[in-house]
Amino acid sequence: MLCAIQKYGNYRIVVLSLTKSKTYFCGVLLMDRKVRVRFAPSPTGPLHIGGVRTALYNYLFAKKHGGDFILRIEDTDQKRFVPGAEDYINESLEWLGLKLDEGVRQGGNYGPYKQSERMSIYRQYADQLIASGHAYYAFDTSEELEEMRAKLEAAKMSAKYDATSRMNMKNSLSLSQDEVNKRLENGDPYVIRIKLPRNEEVRFQDEVRGWVVVHTNQMDDKVLLKQDGLPTYHLANIVDDHLMEITHVIRGEEWLPSAPLHVLLYRYLGWEDTMPKLAHLSLLLKPDGKGKLSKRDGDRLGFPVFPLQWTDPKTGEVSAGYRESGYLPSAVINMLALLGWHPSDNQELFTLEELVQAFSIEKVSKSGAKFDADKAKWFNNRYLQAMDDAELAELIRPMIDEKGWETTDEYLVKVVSMVKEKVNFAPEILEVSEYFFTTPTSYDEKVVNKKWKGDTPNIIAELADVFDGLASFDADAIQARFSAFAEEKEVSPGSIMQPLRLSVSGMGGGPPIFDMLELLGKETVVQRMKSANASILAS
Repeated sequence: MLCAIQKYGNYRIVVLSLTKSKTYFCGVLLMDRKVRVRFAPSPTGPLHIGGVRTALYNYLFAKKHGGDFILRIEDTDQKRFVPGAEDYINESLEWLGLKLDEGVRQGGNYGPYKQSERMSIYRQYADQLIASGHAYYAFDTSEELEEMRAKLEAAKMSAKYDATSRMNMKNSLSLSQDEVNKRLENGDPYVIRIKLPRNEEVRFQDEVRGWVVVHTNQMDDKVLLKQDGLPTYHLANIVDDHLMEITHVIRGEEWLPSAPLHVLLYRYLGWEDTMPKLAHLSLLLKPDGKGKLSKRDGDRLGFPVFPLQWTDPKTGEVSAGYRESGYLPSAVINMLALLGWHPSDNQELFTLEELVQAFSIEKVSKSGAKFDADKAKWFNNRYLQAMDDAELAELIRPMIDEKGWETTDEYLVKVVSMVKEKVNFAPEILEVSEYFFTTPTSYDEKVVNKKWKGDTPNIIAELADVFDGLASFDADAIQARFSAFAEEKEVSPGSIMQPLRLSVSGMGGGPPIFDMLELLGKETVVQRMKSANASILAS
């Protein structure tokens, strides 16, 4: 007697062999499928930061379970297509380090990965639904649809095309078969709608929200195939997820009302046993928690809502991006991960690899997450401070070159090391370190009015001569001679410290002053000190 498991598609069939000629069926086991998730945006404009979070959660879930992360471009609505949006989506994911396993650029075994290139696929499934009685042809004109809605609204009824209203409309359920055939032969325009049952509950378990129950009387017979033969989101989405063997659909809560329809489509197409598990993520909210985070909120409060800078191809309007605003991709990833997901401990700073290990869809919150611009800055500051000085110098090198400031890599690394603790964003390094690359042309007026008084010009001039005589111009030697000079002049070191800094940098604050002077070098320091008096008096 032998017991065996035979593989058939996505199933294991358990069989018991008593003899060589007789085999008995014992049962069916659903095979463990490799986790496959997809991020499926529409190329209708820049990718919102909320969409980036959806992509991130998909990525983390896939990698946590050794699965695949797929990008599918859902561009069936060609009227809303925006040139450049698809490239923008790809570049955003690349900048953030969310590596794709399959997609339009990467290819794969389940392509094409752009819905506009899959149009020949969908019609057969719409026809299958017609044949099984789960869909029907609807020939109604736009005027007839408007009239139907007006009548229902006048009667204080829900204005939808459903099991009640469809029998009063022109479709293959209300018309005779001869009339339907005649209209089809004549080429009359039509759409294909799903036929929803009356008085049924649709139940499914959401991985974030638990059991969801919706009554079909609250739903309407959505269009599956439009007059132009193109599928709607509902049909294309289900067919593509099935054919691409998607195991989990992790998407925003705006798609939750469509989920019961999708469950029925899986059932009617015979795919219910392999239907992906669903998880609907909560919204990213305005900083005050009142409503969905929008571009206007970012414009009003001064923070980006897009990963990369976006230029509207129609209006030329430029919208800020996290990359161009100086955010590090690791900081953006970390910030977004914690907007709606809570780790099991109080850890706040994660590498992408650590996020993969820690992430759990069960710990994703049902409630909306308020966006905190100050916390986003904090994350960036933490990552910036932890960044290797040479790596940070390489990051800002293009900005330095654009300014026309000539410097060596070694010098730039030293500047970065000296000033980075004062900034939240990489571009700010240029703002606080300009004097390391070019002679100041202005001086902090508050410091001038408060500190540049009486014999200050003479003291600075004398100190310049003292510094010029130093054989060694390292920080320790400079500090020792400065202290001795103050003692000789019978002045407190503090009273001339800020004027000294001002004369060299034009600023009232900065990195440790003697380290700064050493890096600038004796010739530059002395020259600036001697010319500061004339410049300040002239201003």
